[in-house]
Amino acid sequence: MITVNAMGDNCPIPVIKTKKAMQELSGPDTIEVLVDNEIAVQNVTKMAASAGGNVSSEKLGDAQFKITIQMDGAPQTDGDAEAACMPDARDNTVVVVSSDRMGIGNDELGKVLIKGFIFAVTQLDTLPKTMLFYNGGATLTAEGSDSLEDLKSLEAQGVEIMTCGTCLDYYGLKEKLVVGSVTNMYSIVETMASASKIIRP
Repeated sequence: MITVNAMGDNCPIPVIKTKKAMQELSGPDTIEVLVDNEIAVQNVTKMAASAGGNVSSEKLGDAQFKITIQMDGAPQTDGDAEAACMPDARDNTVVVVSSDRMGIGNDELGKVLIKGFIFAVTQLDTLPKTMLFYNGGATLTAEGSDSLEDLKSLEAQGVEIMTCGTCLDYYGLKEKLVVGSVTNMYSIVETMASASKIIRP
């Protein structure tokens, strides 16, 4: 494993350091990049993904983020243009998830679909500002969820993950929340009311 410490570095230094580490690879390897802001996470993620990396990211604490890049070898392209500083990739869209499955019909298929939906959100060019989870959707941010890695990646890129506290209590999951923060109905309504667009799976 290769570790790139880009804590405290301004854009485009984290991207340049990561590119250099990728170009030095002679075979499959994993690169960990440490940065201190969401914009760096977004820029490094975009560059690494465009070069053929399998990328995930996680918020470790305040102003501390880890990007993990799994590479099969040297990057597919030199990607000079990708070293440019990109603007914040979030807008005021709110994604509302009210169930642990998507659609009506077969429940097992619904669970597969909701997992695919959350992964698809990670691939958007413009990320949502907030994702709200309530009722059955609250189980997706807690222990045992198949979507935790994707949600942690979104949180590391600055997407606010908020889960209904009443719902966590109802399902006995308040102590098992893994990603994001606990919210209340007033905040849920306020967030939805101020959104420029709401997406519901």
